Amino acid sequence: MGKKNQAAPHKPQEDFSLKETSPNINGGRSSIGVNTSFDLVEQMLFLYVKVERARNLPEPCDPYVEIKLGNYRGTTKFFEKTANPEWGTVFAFAEDRIQTADVEISLFNKAAGDAVIGSVVLSIGDAPMRVPPDSQLASQWYKLENRHGGGGQVRGELMLSVWMGTQADSHYSNAWHSDAASVAGDGLVNIQSKVYQSPKLWYLRVNVIEAQDLELRDKNRKPEVLIEVKLGILQMTSRVSETKNSNPSWNEDMMLVAAEPFEKNLELRVVDRISPNEFDVLGVCQIPLENIDVRLDGSPAVNKWYDLKRPGGGGAEGETKEVKFASKLHMRVSLDGGYHVLHEPIHYASDLKATSKLLWTPSIGVLELGILSANGLLPMKTRENRTDAYCVAKYGPKWVRTRTVTNSGAPKWNEQYIFEVYDPCTVLTIGVFDNGCLQGGDKGVDTRIGKVRIRLSTLETDRIYTHSYPLVALQPSGVKKMGEIQLAVRFSCSSLINMMHTYAQPLLPEMHYTLPLSIYQIDHLRYQCLNILSDRLGRAEPMLRREVIYYMLDADSHIWSIRKSRANFDRITALFDSLIKFCKWFHHVRSWTNSYITVVVHVMFLLIVFFPELIFPTMFFYCLVVGILRYRGRPRHPPHMDAELSRAHTVTPDDLEEEFDSFPSKVTGGTLRRRYDRLRHIAGKMQVVMGDFATQGERVEGLLSWRDPRATTLFMMFCLVGGVVMFVVPLNIIVLSLGFYAMRHPRFRINLPSLPQNFIRRMSARTDTLL
Repeated sequence: MGKKNQAAPHKPQEDFSLKETSPNINGGRSSIGVNTSFDLVEQMLFLYVKVERARNLPEPCDPYVEIKLGNYRGTTKFFEKTANPEWGTVFAFAEDRIQTADVEISLFNKAAGDAVIGSVVLSIGDAPMRVPPDSQLASQWYKLENRHGGGGQVRGELMLSVWMGTQADSHYSNAWHSDAASVAGDGLVNIQSKVYQSPKLWYLRVNVIEAQDLELRDKNRKPEVLIEVKLGILQMTSRVSETKNSNPSWNEDMMLVAAEPFEKNLELRVVDRISPNEFDVLGVCQIPLENIDVRLDGSPAVNKWYDLKRPGGGGAEGETKEVKFASKLHMRVSLDGGYHVLHEPIHYASDLKATSKLLWTPSIGVLELGILSANGLLPMKTRENRTDAYCVAKYGPKWVRTRTVTNSGAPKWNEQYIFEVYDPCTVLTIGVFDNGCLQGGDKGVDTRIGKVRIRLSTLETDRIYTHSYPLVALQPSGVKKMGEIQLAVRFSCSSLINMMHTYAQPLLPEMHYTLPLSIYQIDHLRYQCLNILSDRLGRAEPMLRREVIYYMLDADSHIWSIRKSRANFDRITALFDSLIKFCKWFHHVRSWTNSYITVVVHVMFLLIVFFPELIFPTMFFYCLVVGILRYRGRPRHPPHMDAELSRAHTVTPDDLEEEFDSFPSKVTGGTLRRRYDRLRHIAGKMQVVMGDFATQGERVEGLLSWRDPRATTLFMMFCLVGGVVMFVVPLNIIVLSLGFYAMRHPRFRINLPSLPQNFIRRMSARTDTLL
């Protein structure tokens, strides 16, 4: 037990630093001298072979086509009993792996024991070059030749097209790739690159007011009536009405998350709780979501009476029948489009727009991401000693997934994507995973390798950032470097004025402030969002798996961890370093360690005492000078995962065991388990509060750190103007104005945050660098 609580033995620390790279990207100029939009990635050449169709084949025949290029072989699916099959399949062979001058396309008959019907041999050197925006190359009919049985033509023709192209080709994402030769069948779908779109999420508010004329089974007992609300896989229950009769009332809000396209109706059940395990359904009401009013502000929704139907009646289970004197339910139901549905932690949010497009502001620019390559990836499939890596990037409602490079510790993707930006104070998230579904089906698990976050506000406009980011993972055995990923990022702004204007706007839509949601509601609704997203994106092909979505959205960010609490405590104490330095400096002053400095301080003290109006101008000009002096030492690289700040090196095995413990805990013992889980729940809330407090302090500190160059410029301009105003205007006038402004009548106030609050909330903090 004593050894368990001891710190892990010292190991040489791995290099978790960020490295600047110099990839062979040509700023819009490809290696073949043609303009291309893929200017943030290295150009890769592929030999594309498209097998369209065949005709006039001998019957009976179960034809399929095999493409042979050196040691690589790719096959199409076969058709039963057809002389004119159509495939439309594209094969892509990487140029650096081509070791022959010819490509052989052979047609086989599966019914005859995979006998060769005929072949076509084409020279790779004759393949034309195609680079978008060129149209697709026209396919041609080729006569089949009997190359395996003495030469000469045989019956049948193949329609083919062969060309050289890059990853910018429209067929790239759906093609069969030579590096996936070991993957066959249904597994081919799971290695393709795809772009996904999150469903449009709405907050659905159900305000249950009262019910009328309920038909009770036992009229002599006091009913305990409650409301069950169900929407697809989501379900909520109201409190029991305090009115113990057939006309109960609640006036209670229940919030759910609805996703477009709306697939299920909103179902409400009025239930009488007879005993803890016995319920009597008094009425059922179903409301199509298409018929629900959309609300864009804090004005109350229209209240309506809804007819209830009594279940039962001798029909099939679930059927309802109308009764002569139908009971009614009085409610306000609305789709609140004025909120932003928070499915990510607010510190890492990639999107802050309201649900309704009517409230959207114009976009301020675009974010371009080039996912180049990775190196040093550890084997994730230990038995096979291999890694099949792919990347997922998420920004706003857009998810992108690169193709899977099989059996490689140094995969090269070189895929480029673009995202529309509405707010610079947002975060791009890139995750690397090991594909566990190469054999097809959905029973595998995609193992996480690492993750990178990039805050847009820390990027200079129109600068290309090329860096190698460490992939840091915290495991039960401790912190480990899983490899590195090379990225190229560029943030382009279409309107500098609009972007600067966003710093004065509220971080979230107006409805979050005029009709705020509680912390409990936000947590509960975010859990609903995670379930909806994993369900909807899990239907895509290839599917985005649940574990991928949960990892990208930090689903477990609220779980208690003593390591995170210590890291947040260190962040708080770091904020007081300046105060400690000031106290030490003042101690040297009063100790007369340096007589010249002490005399200067005495003179400044006299000036402040006799000329107090110079206090604020001096402070403003001091901030201006500090900002100018720090400009040369401003950060040149975007922030990355900081293992040192996250206390990942000093965490003990006992702390790791607690952090990776599930919730509820797996620790045995009834009373101990309940107390332990309760403590973890409370401590998790304290951890979040500590992190929020540290974040606020770091945002203030970031005003002059040049981490966000645009915000620092704005603050320095404010300091310049403020210094001049404070110098010209008498201090008593300013203090009087501020006092009366702070004590103004409520009718002259607005519910939105003030401009300084909006500005501070948009400052970057060190939350982006935490594991």
